Amino acid sequence: MMAKIIWPQRCGPFRRGDMDFETVLLAIGDGIATLTLNRPEKANTFNDQLKRDIRAAMEVAEEDSSCHVVILTGAGRHFCAGGDLSAPRAPFVDSFGVGTPLPFMDAIEHSRMPVIAAINGAAKGGGCELALACDFRIMSRTAKIALPEIQFGGVPGAGGTQRLPRLIGIAAAKEMIFLGLDKTAEEALAIGLVSKVVEPDDVMPAAVALAHELALRPGYALAAAKRLINRGMEMKLDDALIWEREMQVSMATPEQRKAAQEAAMARSSTYAKIFGDAPGR
Repeated sequence: MMAKIIWPQRCGPFRRGDMDFETVLLAIGDGIATLTLNRPEKANTFNDQLKRDIRAAMEVAEEDSSCHVVILTGAGRHFCAGGDLSAPRAPFVDSFGVGTPLPFMDAIEHSRMPVIAAINGAAKGGGCELALACDFRIMSRTAKIALPEIQFGGVPGAGGTQRLPRLIGIAAAKEMIFLGLDKTAEEALAIGLVSKVVEPDDVMPAAVALAHELALRPGYALAAAKRLINRGMEMKLDDALIWEREMQVSMATPEQRKAAQEAAMARSSTYAKIFGDAPGR
């Protein structure tokens, strides 16, 4: 199936309303949105335009009811090498600013859809933090990942000190942040930072295969599960358990649940037997 939407091209900005899309490519097809950071000449480092474009592209995917999964990757040799150190900023202010919200990160973490980071090359600093905001991370065997900020007098400023320990544990996160050294793909896999390591040419095929598998699941259930896990980690256990039970009831209409059961029955003889023998059918 041909991608339904492909924009922008490198020949110039795509304009949607009053927003320019100069630094990302977005393709939507087969229920999958592929968002490619497209500053290969700058190792896909963040400038203000890239941050705006990521957020805007995610909004387009969110609004498209045919889209169920997002794959995030980088053009060229790098995934994302962090902040663009050549971009103008005030002294001692990192590329993300001080005390400012990061809506492009929130757009990924709070998306209704699972987001897969296809780490095709270096993911350093903010690039690592971008991957941390995703739900899955598939990494090229030859890529490196790091939070190196401490080596030049900084600390991670886009969620690294908060998301990393929640993902890999406090001890492993402290080692990675305090030392600021590169992790190989195999090292990242061993500590749970990434979920899969593949050969360089297999990064996108592996991400697409996972995306297709996820797209078979009911979108309402994926959205509910993602929200329960992400927000539940910040809640008291008793409160989170109550919320989980409430979400079970409220996350879908009877018609949506029936459609999900019928889809499962069509895919699997096991589910066909389970639901086919259920009372009321």
